[in-house]
Amino acid sequence: MPQQKDIVKIAIQMPGAYPQLIQLDQKKPLSAVIKEVCDGWNLPGPENHALQYADVVQTYITESNRLDIKNGCILRLTKAPGRCAEDLFKGIQNLDSGVRCDSLKELAGVSTDVTFAQEFISRDGHLLLVKIVEDSNELVLCVSAVHWCRAVKYFMELMDHGIVSWENLSSVFIKKIASFVNTKSTDASIQQVSLDILESMVLSSQITSISTFRSYDSVATSLLSICDMDKPSTLIFQDEMAHYLYVLQSVTLNHLEPRMKTPLDCYSQEQRDILHGLRQAAFETESENSLSNERRRSLCAKEFKKLGFSNNSNPGQDLLRAPPGLLALDTMSYFAMRYPDAYSRFVLENSSREDKHECPFARSSIELTLILCEILRIGEPPSETGSDYHPIFFSQDRLLEELFCVCIQLLNKTWKEMRATQEDFDKVMQVVREQITRTLSSKPTSLEFFKSKVNALNYSEILKLRQTERLHQEETLAPPVLELKERLKPELLELIRQQRLNRLCQGTMFRKITQRRRQDKLWYCRLSPNHKMLHYGDVEEDTDNPPIETLQMKIPVADIKGLLTGKDCPHMKENKGKQNKEVLDMAFSITYDVEESSLDFIAPSRTDFCLWTDGLNVLLGREMSSESMRSELEILLSMEIKLRLLDLENVPIPDSAPVVPKPPSNFNFCYDFSHNEQ
Repeated sequence: MPQQKDIVKIAIQMPGAYPQLIQLDQKKPLSAVIKEVCDGWNLPGPENHALQYADVVQTYITESNRLDIKNGCILRLTKAPGRCAEDLFKGIQNLDSGVRCDSLKELAGVSTDVTFAQEFISRDGHLLLVKIVEDSNELVLCVSAVHWCRAVKYFMELMDHGIVSWENLSSVFIKKIASFVNTKSTDASIQQVSLDILESMVLSSQITSISTFRSYDSVATSLLSICDMDKPSTLIFQDEMAHYLYVLQSVTLNHLEPRMKTPLDCYSQEQRDILHGLRQAAFETESENSLSNERRRSLCAKEFKKLGFSNNSNPGQDLLRAPPGLLALDTMSYFAMRYPDAYSRFVLENSSREDKHECPFARSSIELTLILCEILRIGEPPSETGSDYHPIFFSQDRLLEELFCVCIQLLNKTWKEMRATQEDFDKVMQVVREQITRTLSSKPTSLEFFKSKVNALNYSEILKLRQTERLHQEETLAPPVLELKERLKPELLELIRQQRLNRLCQGTMFRKITQRRRQDKLWYCRLSPNHKMLHYGDVEEDTDNPPIETLQMKIPVADIKGLLTGKDCPHMKENKGKQNKEVLDMAFSITYDVEESSLDFIAPSRTDFCLWTDGLNVLLGREMSSESMRSELEILLSMEIKLRLLDLENVPIPDSAPVVPKPPSNFNFCYDFSHNEQ
């Protein structure tokens, strides 16, 4: 009888029939299982049937994947892969357009399955789909776009299995696909699927010449246009294409250089109007026309101060710094006009805080604009060999301004997370720079993707990453070092155990807490030097380290049954609801055999609590579990590792051990002393 672990309880469905609940024996051949299922429904020809998952991913069950079936899975009886492939191969060639369309629809459910793909490709089904593409023309596509798109989509799914190489595709097919990339009269869905297949060709590194494409620029840009949040930028363009995109990005961004290097002109009425527009967009003020000049100047200065300008009487002075120059004014104005609600929320939120805790919008904007210019290398001429570009650049018309709008809100969020004051301004900007740089290094393909990732990378995550990188730099996370740590742990744990027992032998003075909460009585407890007996007894307050002979009460360690802590202690249960958390955290008890008695403690400090509970656990043969033990173990491990690695300073530690050479063919290499020297 098979073992229970080889039996899987599943349900099998078939259209028009009641499901069968069976116990699948994983040791029984799959063909025998299918025959039993067919017999249950009186179906002939079990060899023409197969089992398939009934969920969205309709994968065939084979001998190689049958062990993935779990209890409760729902399968269905369907056509065998070979029979299904044959039927679809014939259906796609049928003269009836309705039959062809239905066959392509049915192909959608099985083309992702490798078992079916092998059968379909063995009948040259993929070449049939290629022929549909090669024989198509623009006029036909306008009429049967859906039919054509399905053929190409399922062709790609079949190719994804790696059964057939992209090298086997004809140049006619490639040119036909490329011809539909940028034809304006082509349906959008056809352009999209054409771009998908071009992307797959690039990823497979099979296209070595851009002559196949109508336009180098159009194909590169088109490939970028299909990147989305679900497909991080893993496109591996050829060096020439990557360099082209890098140069295109650099040249475009460098158009901002004149604004970046031009300081604000305090005599320019247009620029002054923009500054006042920022102020008016943030605050609802009374009509300034009815105010006197002095009152108007006082009001403007007050509001410019709330906006975060250091020179509130003449805010243009803050923008004389170039870079970022007028580019900072552009980004602030863009944020205020493009996202007015977010802009007002930023300013009003910070103007309501204490002066030292408010995040200055203007100062932050100027510094953030400069950081973005440095990260995007605005003003730097493109190098001849550069290839590092940002895919997000090709999805935004005004990348700098849109990044600024996301990052200025990120800055406010990080400011609050760091609980920053004005003195912490530079530290906050360093963290924000790191957040932006790390996020852009992941090559986000859209602004939304960038926004979600950069906001997820909060201040605490930055601290964790810094700590991890520091440990990597110190090589304390190298596999050999981690292995050494594991080898050192038992020795250091034993050292901590001995320290705990020695501490128990020294003893500790405890206070008695009665039901009246009086703490005037003291008692002392210590472990005997041979670790066999716990001695305890009442003592006077001025007693210091009483001799063990004066402690009349004792409990044999062998009689101790268990250790209780916190609310599980008997003396905490008696006063349930009356003990505060501070007392509960210090309470522990030991139970022993004599009439189910217990000895109850309330440690004078958290350190004493950890020392005693660890020591008692050692006496009971249990593992130490206190936070003090974990902290001390980490400190000892760190010190020991650093001492052992002193001689390896600036010597890289390999991740794996060097290969041990093969032993010699013989060991006859010992000097023979039996011969007399001449």
